[in-house]
Amino acid sequence: MIIRWLGRGAARWFDGRLRLASTVRTAVAKVFPDHWSFMLGEIALYSFVTLVLTGTFLTLFFVPATGDVAYHGSYAPLRGSTMSAAYASTVELSFDVRGGLLFRQVHHWSALVFLAAIVVHLSRVFFTGAFRKPREINWLVGVTLFATSIANGFAGYSLPDDLLSATGLRIAYSTLLSLPLVGPWAAFLLFGGEFPGESIVPRLYVAHVLLLPGLIAALVGVHMAVLVRQKHTHFPGPGRTDRTVVGSKLWPAYAFRSLALLCAVLAVAFGLGALVQINPIWSYGPFQPAAATSPAQPDWFLGWVEGALRLFPPVEFRVFGHLVPAPFLPGVVMPGLTFLVLYAWPWIDRAVTGDRGRHQVLDRPRHRPARVAVGVWALSFYGLLLLSAADDLVAKWLRVPVLDLVRIMRVVVIVVPLLLAAVGFAVARALRGRPADTVGTLRWADLTSPGEARDDRR
Repeated sequence: MIIRWLGRGAARWFDGRLRLASTVRTAVAKVFPDHWSFMLGEIALYSFVTLVLTGTFLTLFFVPATGDVAYHGSYAPLRGSTMSAAYASTVELSFDVRGGLLFRQVHHWSALVFLAAIVVHLSRVFFTGAFRKPREINWLVGVTLFATSIANGFAGYSLPDDLLSATGLRIAYSTLLSLPLVGPWAAFLLFGGEFPGESIVPRLYVAHVLLLPGLIAALVGVHMAVLVRQKHTHFPGPGRTDRTVVGSKLWPAYAFRSLALLCAVLAVAFGLGALVQINPIWSYGPFQPAAATSPAQPDWFLGWVEGALRLFPPVEFRVFGHLVPAPFLPGVVMPGLTFLVLYAWPWIDRAVTGDRGRHQVLDRPRHRPARVAVGVWALSFYGLLLLSAADDLVAKWLRVPVLDLVRIMRVVVIVVPLLLAAVGFAVARALRGRPADTVGTLRWADLTSPGEARDDRR
């Protein structure tokens, strides 16, 4: 009773000075759609929260320096070896800091889940047409968030200065060199000289723990602000129009549902970190300029670029007398075109369909067979490039020469996505004429709440 009285008194005191009561009442009455797919963005958000918490712990022990030190820690096979301070501190973090290995692995797994959730969330937005007017801004923010997260993931992946991450840095350095005219200068400035240089790890550290996370947090804030201002889209159904939002109120239904999702994300992240080994840098050994790991694969979010580099023929040409090396087309042009098309997609879709109206109600994917075909092609194409990043391992498992597998995959990545796109188009078109209730949709409200709330758009 006393605590309740004190709480009410404190609330009145703050409200008398900040006038928050009306704002809080409006916020807790905000309506969120009940469909499960709207929670994909929150999985990304909570994975980012996990990354920040675990990353803060790791920064207390990591040393972002490439100067040589002698290792005298608990891992016997490396004891007495000379290595960089970055690598030594990471090994000590894994074996000598209580909970260090757990937090390292949770951090790494959370990064993979974070980017996977962004991809799935973007796919949901793409297939349902949620990028259309008036939500082009949030589509651009989401694509920028995806690109920034890839860059931050690569920066963090490269920090331990082990032989595997340094192999990735070597590939990045070579790809940067392939830029016509400016490539050698850009590589020299970024790495502080010839590869490997002594400046790249400290610079990646600053980018990974300060610059890029700050940009990601700002983009998330902009994304949420635009979402609050424009309100949510929703799928077609009874009472769902361009003038209403149908679902559950923020308090208490959606708040408890979101809290449960946060607990689930943390449980999965710490479960993977505790039970599934990832990035055992002590097995790769410290970086040596004359050595490279084999087989070596990057994390999945960069595997598609690695796959393109492995599959693309070694095409070189000259521009104004300057040689453009082979990595330029698969390592620079292909990723650049990918993100250019992603940024331009709302306007490409508008030009093709001629649809310039405002949309608050989503499309069901089966109502847009052409969009389904494009999405299926893209997901299968980049998925096959990701598989190609492990062509050496696949060749070993299948016991075939790796060069033969490369020739096969060059055909597969062109033919198979087209075939799957045709199948996706045909299936969507066949389902288009069916009534909505023939294809079931599971909503969180079906499991957690008895009714729905409505809110008018303004």
